[in-house]
Amino acid sequence: MSTLQTILLGAIAGLTIFLGLPLGRVRTHGLRVRAFLNAIAAGILVFLLFDILAHATEPVEEAMNQARGGGGTWTTFFGLSLVYAVGFGVGLLSLFYVGRALIRRAPVERSPGVGPGAMATTEAEVVRSSNQATALRAGMSIAAGIGLHNFSEGLAIGQSAHSGEISLAALLIIGFALHNTTEGFGIVGPLAAAGVRASWRWLALAGLIGGGPTFLGTVVGTSFDSVFVYVGCLALAAGAILYVIGEVLPVGRRLSWEVTLWGLLVGVLAGVATDLVVVAAGG
Repeated sequence: MSTLQTILLGAIAGLTIFLGLPLGRVRTHGLRVRAFLNAIAAGILVFLLFDILAHATEPVEEAMNQARGGGGTWTTFFGLSLVYAVGFGVGLLSLFYVGRALIRRAPVERSPGVGPGAMATTEAEVVRSSNQATALRAGMSIAAGIGLHNFSEGLAIGQSAHSGEISLAALLIIGFALHNTTEGFGIVGPLAAAGVRASWRWLALAGLIGGGPTFLGTVVGTSFDSVFVYVGCLALAAGAILYVIGEVLPVGRRLSWEVTLWGLLVGVLAGVATDLVVVAAGG
């Protein structure tokens, strides 16, 4: 398999995220249905969080063991630890501060009206507009976090091909393609909970942000191997996903906590099922 073929297949693996995104166009009115869809997305994110943290921590632990045994340096260990901590912190806190800045800058338009009835209608429109903006912002934040995660997956594909392990690279492409399908639904989960019907333009942008980095990571991975880039991307993704989980779960609790728990179970198991393909490939 040539480098060009590897990069092309890496792009296809990332673009499978679009298979789950059209659910963002489906209108759901029942509170229990909305809670269940929102919880499945949250469950997928919970699984991704633990999976990402495990992969990000492994190189740091390996560097520490090598330094203790004399096969590595403490400088490498402390460098990776710093990248891990800073990446996680930036991923977690940046979304909060960026979101707060956007809220402060967003103008609140109030249409003119006369009497209490007009005021009530105006306030309801403002609330609906605010909820829609919040849901869309949460979905795009999920796409950004997943994109960072998928960049590291692309690195794994590219580095496998770069080292001559073609069969492993091919299996990783298949596994990540299946995995990214569920991630597409994770992006539109908050929209379903808020009853927001995303535009095709928004879905296309979210898909590029979430799935495109798989292609970029594959390109980088076929060129060079950097454990610092790998750990940094995973740490950023973990921080961003943890922030989004904190935003999504309270919504499910307000809608129906019982249904949310069942949805969490389904979402986590869906993530585990798709990840088993990657594990079988040795990734």
